[in-house]
Amino acid sequence: MRGAWRVAVVLFLSVALAACGGKKGFMVPVAETAAVPGTSTVEMLVATTRTPSGDPNTLFSGERSARPYLTEIAVSIPPASRRKVGSVQWPKTSPPDPSRDFAVLRVKQLPSIESGENWLRMHNRNGHVMVFVHGFNNRYEDAVFRFAQIVHDSKADVTPILFTWPSRARVFDYNYDKESTNYSRTGLERLLHVLQNNKDVTDITILAHSMGTWLAMESLRQMSIRDGRVAPKIENVVLASPDIDIDVFARQWSELGGKKPNFTIFVSQDDKALALSRFISGDIQRLGQVNPADEPYRAQFEKAGITVVDLTKVKSGDRLAHGKFAESPQIVQLIGERLVNGQTLTDSDVTLGEGITAVVAGTAGGIGRVAATTVATPIDLLTLTPQQERLGGGPDSGLIFDQADEPASPPR
Repeated sequence: MRGAWRVAVVLFLSVALAACGGKKGFMVPVAETAAVPGTSTVEMLVATTRTPSGDPNTLFSGERSARPYLTEIAVSIPPASRRKVGSVQWPKTSPPDPSRDFAVLRVKQLPSIESGENWLRMHNRNGHVMVFVHGFNNRYEDAVFRFAQIVHDSKADVTPILFTWPSRARVFDYNYDKESTNYSRTGLERLLHVLQNNKDVTDITILAHSMGTWLAMESLRQMSIRDGRVAPKIENVVLASPDIDIDVFARQWSELGGKKPNFTIFVSQDDKALALSRFISGDIQRLGQVNPADEPYRAQFEKAGITVVDLTKVKSGDRLAHGKFAESPQIVQLIGERLVNGQTLTDSDVTLGEGITAVVAGTAGGIGRVAATTVATPIDLLTLTPQQERLGGGPDSGLIFDQADEPASPPR
């Protein structure tokens, strides 16, 4: 009976997860003259480790490529009167109707890194760059349209760069997707190095979601081990609904070195996608599901200088409660207006309106709360103590964000 119950739970959640992926296709550009009054355009650079699909409707498949690709894409956003902030309005017909649908206006493959750097120069926004790394069960077009929505709704004054990794966008290919993030670590690291070395870039914010947070952390960890530090232009790292084993995150954090970016984590205890991930991953707590008001998490997040925003009480149209960071108007604006511009959530001069102030002050139960604050001098290392490692770690073993017991080994 216990086995049958487990199978039933997995099947139920899998059906729900299947609804997360977007529609297939719609990457063929509509005529730019088809844009209607009131629409907005988001232009982004897309780097990918996916294999070209050979189909202009999809551009790239979910299979892995031995070489990276760069693409310039422009996306049209419907007028404000025709859409709800936080939503991606998928086309119902082909070609899309820009007056009511998200629509691609332009696609241009770039032949080299130099072409990408020229694009960066032409789209420079005071040197601010945001790199978005999507999560599990995403097609190429899912990631493009979601990032366009985030950039538009957050009003972030940034140069948007999407890093999309090979996801087959099938629920039962969870393990394939996870291995694809490992496959893509060096690709993301190289992209971040290019941005670090670009004279037009002054600061970089990484926004990663779900399984993409694993890829982001692994790339930063690899960079730190290889170079002795995380690239200094990477000032902010935002992990939204991170699908990371809490013990593994502790180890990743410890290997980022002494000088770390500002970290902000969005969590939600009602995240059903992470509940399934925990179920199939040895019943170890996922970082994106912790209650940051509980000990030892609260004290240790504070000591580490990690800001955690609890979105459990935020309501969204997502049945899985896994995409609140992008669907909540207050949160997406918080990302755009504060985090991207290098401000922490705990500044005393919060003037972004009553909703955002309530988030920061922790007084808006319907919006969310900051349960851990950024401290002036974060500790250098975060990991389990030797005794806790012998006990197996985990959320009930007294996880300590403290001194590492062994140094990181250089790559071989």
